[in-house]
Amino acid sequence: MESCVMMMSPNNGTKKKVLVCDHESSESESQLLNGESAFEHIPLVPETPTYAVMAAYSKDTNPLKLNLGSGVYRTEDGKPFVFDVVNRAEQLLLNDPCVVKEYVPITGIPEFNELSANLILGADSPAIKENRVTTVQCVAGCGALRVGAEFLAQHYTKKMVYIPKQTYSNHPNFFSTVGMAVKTYRYYDPATNGLDFQGLLEDLSFVPSGATVLFHASGHNPTGVDPTIHQWDQIRHLIRSKGLLPFFDSAYQGLVSGSLEEDAESVRLFVGDGGECLIAQTYSKIMGLYPERVGALTIVCKTAKVASNVESQLKLVIRPMYSSPPIHGASIVTTILKNRDMYNEWSNELKKTTARLICLNPDQVEFMTKEYHIYTSSDGRINMAGLGFKTVAYLAEAIHAAITHVI
Repeated sequence: MESCVMMMSPNNGTKKKVLVCDHESSESESQLLNGESAFEHIPLVPETPTYAVMAAYSKDTNPLKLNLGSGVYRTEDGKPFVFDVVNRAEQLLLNDPCVVKEYVPITGIPEFNELSANLILGADSPAIKENRVTTVQCVAGCGALRVGAEFLAQHYTKKMVYIPKQTYSNHPNFFSTVGMAVKTYRYYDPATNGLDFQGLLEDLSFVPSGATVLFHASGHNPTGVDPTIHQWDQIRHLIRSKGLLPFFDSAYQGLVSGSLEEDAESVRLFVGDGGECLIAQTYSKIMGLYPERVGALTIVCKTAKVASNVESQLKLVIRPMYSSPPIHGASIVTTILKNRDMYNEWSNELKKTTARLICLNPDQVEFMTKEYHIYTSSDGRINMAGLGFKTVAYLAEAIHAAITHVI
């Protein structure tokens, strides 16, 4: 209810009408007036499972504790692994008297963006040469996905995204937060411990034209199952024929096969046909820069003009989020990527890391078969579903013997 009252001006003694709202106080206003918290009504949300495990691990004082909950590469001693080349790059930056601690542009360090696009698309990519690519520095892969989702929500006609039924737990949040409808398509087949390729094709064939489809570029999280390059080409043909928009999440380039080029093949296949796509990159895992939060979002467009327009709008998306990205981690990445020797050193470290993750080579597999009568594929891949409670310890013993006696 509204009412008018007469107020006397302190300067000239004249009277004027002032509109006063006489409506009832809201619940939050009443709480403030009574000295209560304005947030009294907010319920407690359980800790995110991954971070709950991390918290529990940090509190555990047992010297034999193991943290197998978060996807972080660690040393044999369970310590966070830091690439030698990353240490060298960081020291170069720390000792450089010319380093300027100034705001970077909204889109980030220009050289970092250029090198990131080259890494995922290839330096000889026609899209890059034709200036059809715009890349912006983001706050890790999560930030790249979030910026991409916000951009789509504001400027793309179809507010709908399809993600693999099994996927990174945070993927749905990036899109649902901006109001996009999130749906799934079949991906993993538990019966074969492989890709449900026919199910994937069938589900995508019914996706409405114009929808966005999220793919893992390589190293699918959490299944580890990727399409072959031939299957990727079939997926690409279906996506393009239906007018769908692919959005790639690239978190493991170089850590899957040991080759930076091979792990980017899926993305380059889609870019090579002249079509459009979005790509989120992160250096968290592939350079061990988890806490530095270094990532990039690349959008490949049809023309240079469209790419320029898209970049201008990405600035408006980023500006109210974090205004300008952090410089330190991105400077480390830039230092490594632009120096041929350091790039090669990093590539070799990636291969060693991948070899350790794969664990068993053909000779070690042969050793286990001969000495322990354990049969698996020569590439060291193990069907975990083939294990039982009684055989886990036996397998662990066999693996330990294999990696100890056979190099």
